[in-house]
Amino acid sequence: MADIKKHNYSPFFVLGPQYFLYFGVLGIFLPYFNLYCYHIGFSGFQIGILSAVRTVSTIVFPLLWGAAADRFQMRRSIYIFCNGISSVIWACLLYTIDFNAMLVICIVYGIFYSPVISFLEAITMDALGRKKKQYGRIRVWGSINFVIIVVVLGRLIDIYSIEIIILMILIGSLLQAMLSFRIPDVAAEKGTPFIPGIRRFLKPRLIIFLGGAFLMLLSHGTYYGFFSIHLENFGYDKTFIGFTWALASVAEILVMIKSDALFKYTSIEKILIFSFVAAACRWGVLFFAESPWVILFSQGLHAFTYGTFHIASILYIDKLIPARAKTFGQAVNNAVSYGLGLTAGFMLNGVLFEQVGTSSLFLISSMTAVLGGGLLAVSLIKRDT
Repeated sequence: MADIKKHNYSPFFVLGPQYFLYFGVLGIFLPYFNLYCYHIGFSGFQIGILSAVRTVSTIVFPLLWGAAADRFQMRRSIYIFCNGISSVIWACLLYTIDFNAMLVICIVYGIFYSPVISFLEAITMDALGRKKKQYGRIRVWGSINFVIIVVVLGRLIDIYSIEIIILMILIGSLLQAMLSFRIPDVAAEKGTPFIPGIRRFLKPRLIIFLGGAFLMLLSHGTYYGFFSIHLENFGYDKTFIGFTWALASVAEILVMIKSDALFKYTSIEKILIFSFVAAACRWGVLFFAESPWVILFSQGLHAFTYGTFHIASILYIDKLIPARAKTFGQAVNNAVSYGLGLTAGFMLNGVLFEQVGTSSLFLISSMTAVLGGGLLAVSLIKRDT
């Protein structure tokens, strides 16, 4: 594997800004895009469709882009290309609020934007080399900007209008596209066949993990799709909504800063199972909660439902997948969890939103997390006996 230090690059200063910008954009999109759609008159079903089509692209296209990158050793070139093209496509949303037009734009946008994070994760794993457990110290830059964005933007939206989010996302995307040229060309050494990497995905250990990851992100469908709407319907303003999202990221940051120490004391598998338990508790709390203090407490559990789960998932995939297929491996993980899992979650919530309300949706999410954690726990018990 190429060593990033031979090229005078520091992964913390080169890759950190990429996470900073990527999750800054996410800090605009996740809390406010569906709320924006709600304010321009879209139904719950239409909101679910728009959310789903953006994520459904992460099921297929990261796999195709990842396979091409590993096969032809073009990871850096494809990463730069996808960042640039997706920014141009997003700009089209400045000119329409028609549902059909936005649907087409979101589909095309997803084709090019969907592989960005899996490529970034693979590049980071290779850049860190033997220091992979320091991943959280780079990834934390994304969480820091997420906190800044959701707090500041929530206040700006209260003062001005929620329409500003489309332009803000475009600005962030263009900055990331420009800085992507600084990404080093770090890739695995040639010589290891690519096909055996694909065969590794047929092993029960990995299939069960991916099934659990699917259920974990399915349980997040209510949170990412309808949490802001849930809070607004209880009468909370955009400033409070932004603060709740920021608090979740602060909790996530604390875990990521100490992630390398955390993994010294316990196994990746145990951390994954604990994350499922935390998710079940978190969604259960939101089923009952109306008090701002209880809602804020539930957001603190984001440290485990996202923070520990995300880091453990990245490390688990990296451990199981051979070097020649690292980009493809991270793409599969993102496709099954953030792609298929979130898509199913958005669709399910979009269909049920107007029938049962958001509180009941969180109860369904809690039961889904229990199912995912149980699946993973049983598989680990059987393997150890």
